[in-house]
Formats: sequence, C-alpha cells, structure tokens
Amino acid sequence: MKILIATAGSRGDVAPYTGLGAALRQAGHEVALATTETFAPLVREAGLEFRGLPADPAGRGGEATDRRQLMRTAAAFITELSQGFAEVAAEGAELLLLSATTAPLGHHLAEAMGVPALGVYLQPTAPTRAFPPVVAGTRSLGGPANRAAGHLALHMTDRLYADAVTRLRRRLQLPASSAAATRRRQERAHWPVLHGFSTAVVPRPADWRPGLEIVGNWWPRLDPAERLPDRVEGFLRAGPPPVLVGFGSMAGGEGERLSELTVRALRRAGVRGILQAGAAGLAAEGDGLITVGTLPHALLLPRLAAVVHHAGAGTAAAALRAGVPSVPVPVTADQPFWAGRLTALGAATAPLPFPSLTANRLATALGEAVSRRELTRAAGRTARRMAAEDGAGRVVEAVRRIAGG
Repeated sequence: MKILIATAGSRGDVAPYTGLGAALRQAGHEVALATTETFAPLVREAGLEFRGLPADPAGRGGEATDRRQLMRTAAAFITELSQGFAEVAAEGAELLLLSATTAPLGHHLAEAMGVPALGVYLQPTAPTRAFPPVVAGTRSLGGPANRAAGHLALHMTDRLYADAVTRLRRRLQLPASSAAATRRRQERAHWPVLHGFSTAVVPRPADWRPGLEIVGNWWPRLDPAERLPDRVEGFLRAGPPPVLVGFGSMAGGEGERLSELTVRALRRAGVRGILQAGAAGLAAEGDGLITVGTLPHALLLPRLAAVVHHAGAGTAAAALRAGVPSVPVPVTADQPFWAGRLTALGAATAPLPFPSLTANRLATALGEAVSRRELTRAAGRTARRMAAEDGAGRVVEAVRRIAGG
C-alpha cells in the first residue's frame, strides 16, 4: 500500500513518525513522509521518501512564549503550510496518515484524492472530563468545565485553520465547506485516531467517542549501528552519571543566560552536566561539563542521573522510557500538560515554569532529582509498562485492516 504520512512542526513533531514509517515500510508498504525541508535528512536516513511541505518551524517555538503570541505564530505557520499542501499528494497515495497539525488540512486532500485517512496524533485533542485541553495548563477545571474547555479549544483550532481550509478546498476544486463543518462530519463518522503515547502516562478517557485509541509511543527510528560519539562516551565513563540539560526547539536567543544559569545550578548541586545546544544555543565546557548537539535519546538517556528538559511530548516520553527522573521546565503549548503528567507519575520533580527559572531553583530541583530514589523507581515502573506496548505495531495492524488484508 502506498502510504503518505504528513506532519509539521519542530523535531519532536517529526522524529516519532520516522520510526512509525520505518515499521510500516518493514511491513511491506511504500511510505513517504511529508514535512518541512528542515527534516529532509531525518526522513531519508530512515529509508523513507521525503515530500516537502512549505513553512519553516525553526525558531518559532522560541518566539512564542505566551498564548496570544502562540496563536499568532500558529496562524502564520498554518497559512504558509497550506499554500503548498496540495503538492505533497501530487505523486499519489492510497492512504493518508495525519498528525494533529496536518489533519485539518489533510481531510480535504483525502476527499479530493478519494482515499481513506487515519489520524496519528502525538497529543490528546478530543474534549474530555478527565483533563482540560493540553494547551490550557494542568489545573483541572472540574469534569464539565474540562469538557467545555475542550470544545472551546476545538473551536479556536477551527478558527486558526478557517482561511487555509477555504483556500485549499478552492484549489482542490472541492465544494465549499468550513473547517468546523469538516471536523464535525469526521467526529460523527467516528473517524479513527490512534494516539502515539502511553496509557501509563495518559489513560484513555472514559468519555472519548468510539474511534479514539491510545496505542503507545512511536519512537524515532534508530540505526542499529549508531553509537554515541567517542567524545561523549569518554565523558560518560570519566565519572558518575551526569545530568542532561536541554530545551529542544524552545528558548531561541536565550542561550547565554540559560548557559550561565545552568552551569551555576550544576555546580551548586554538585553534579556533572551535559548541555544540549538546541535552539537556545546552550554552550559550556569545563571540569565536569560538555556541550553536545542532537544525539539519540535511546542511547544517551539511560546512562544519565536525570534530565532537565522543556517537557515536550517526545522528550518527556524518552526520559520515562529510559527510567530516568526528569526536571521539567515547560515553556509553552502542551509542555505544562506533559510536565504535570511526569510529576503526577512520581517520576519528576515539581515543574519549574520557564519564566521563573533561576539557578537556585534549578539547583534545588537537580539535588532532589538525583537523590530521591523514589523518582527513579517511579520512572522505572512506567518504563516497564511502556515497554509492553507496541505503538507502531498497532498502527501497522490498523493499516492492514484498512487495506483489507
């Protein structure tokens, strides 16, 4: 079957689909992954066909640190994304797999092409009494209010995509239909969405409609022959397990402040540190310190004492998979939600909101993360539950059913 996966955003929004695509390819399917040009090497290294989408997410995450700015940034990104979205299907597909970001556009592609589509989401977006919308923070509003807020969040998403959907349908020569009307039609039809995270982290809400399932994580594709660089191996072996500090695609332009703050916190906590440059540009060298670029979480994280991170969905899951305590420093979007989940599992310190991060607070949290053995035990329990899941396999099975196999 010829499958087209479509996703867009930061590295954390793309990398899991390389593992999913590789699993589908191993099952005998022809797989293309459509995303922005930044991630073309990542896609091709996984053995998948790359199809380019417009819009460059680089730097956007670091600019949007409040909800109003986040909405403006998201609207601009969606408008740019939609301008070339039709081209990704030019070479054809028999099935579309759509992320939460691309689904509001992908529905219309599927309609124009006359092919089925399947949702493959990295975040829970459906309204529920169990928790508020993932972009609304972690404080429960109570069951009815949580669900009402979830519907409001969907309405806001419809507004974000409204102009892009109108233009796309016109370009695809489809009859007029709004983003909201299309979404409601999909919901009434119980359009299937498989969520790529663990039920150990987010149990399936009892009030979700049929068709919404949580299947387990899709992990970034890792070459079996890949190893950590010799420089990193040497550092890991030269002393006790260090702490990794990184903010992924967040905090652009704040590298100097964050680097200085991090070094002071590591010194005060008395732990060795690996700084991951990321979008912020963290950098420091010295006794017990090293700076690295992008490295496979699956190889590095299990050898650490703790991980300080922005609580993106992928990094949060990777820390749990490694059985390592987290110090979550959420910045924006869904990050407070995942940070709250880590803490609720007992596998993380209390979240340190990015705007209030100081060296003293980070040092205190680091001391807690490396000394409280119950955090490591909780992370290990969750890791064992996650290891029993086969998220990619569940998607392969769903595709087999769609193909009639």
